[in-house]
Amino acid sequence: MKIIIAKKSGFCFGVEKAIAAAEKLLNAQEKVYCLGPLIHNSQVVEQLAKEGLQVVENLDQIEPVQQSDNKDNSSRPTVLIRSHGCRPELLREVEKRGFRLVDATCVLVRRVQNLVDELFRQGYQVIVVGDPDHPEIKGVVGYAPEVVVVNGPDDLDKLPPQGKLAIVSQTTYSAEDFGQTVGLIATRGYEEIKVVNTICKETARRQESAIELCAQVDVIFVLGSHHSANTRELAELCRKNNIETYHLQSWQEFKTDFVTGKHTIGITAGASTPDWVIREFVDNLENFDARSRRGH
Repeated sequence: MKIIIAKKSGFCFGVEKAIAAAEKLLNAQEKVYCLGPLIHNSQVVEQLAKEGLQVVENLDQIEPVQQSDNKDNSSRPTVLIRSHGCRPELLREVEKRGFRLVDATCVLVRRVQNLVDELFRQGYQVIVVGDPDHPEIKGVVGYAPEVVVVNGPDDLDKLPPQGKLAIVSQTTYSAEDFGQTVGLIATRGYEEIKVVNTICKETARRQESAIELCAQVDVIFVLGSHHSANTRELAELCRKNNIETYHLQSWQEFKTDFVTGKHTIGITAGASTPDWVIREFVDNLENFDARSRRGH
């Protein structure tokens, strides 16, 4: 059995930065809260929870700051904004309640937020191509009034009938799907369409690397959380290239049937998948192959 790992896989710099920020805070103080999971990877989230990071869904779940705490910065709870970002009014509310604010929003997500605000001020109807239920998009739409989110061709009926459009994308969206959607919008006769490619280059590189890998293997494993948008996109991309694809969170989901009769195995991983998950999977796969050769 031959195992090939994609040239680009695993943590991106935005995820690394968010985790580093969390660990630095946890080493310095006890009361650190994150609004939603820091990244879309349960193993990392569970490890940070063991170190003391508390995940909450809203600010009401955090103990209010007492007047005496306002004078002592170290005693105030810290709210960590995750890599996906959030709506601007939430940032203001964190500070209004007296919490310490640490913003770990990915710089590329921040770029989309700033663009949405800027394009609206320039008189455009802002269109975001992405998943409306993804936390990144839930935050982005707060940066301008009446932002329209379309998640592919089936959502084009949400668009206004006329006017000037400015189109940006969720950073983890498929470049192929973004291009298709923009192309269809362009056929609808708008007087002006401005398109800004906001897909993360690291996401694009992972997708290109996955396509390249698909041509070399009999089966491919895409490692990462089932909740991770960029990992799901990787898996879908591999399936589109007619490759037998399995999206697994870790080795625990592996079944021997997946590799029966297969000689060349490909492995890639999403941007929120730790290196140790990839290493563990490869080690276990090599051990499985060795046992199979011995007839055990």
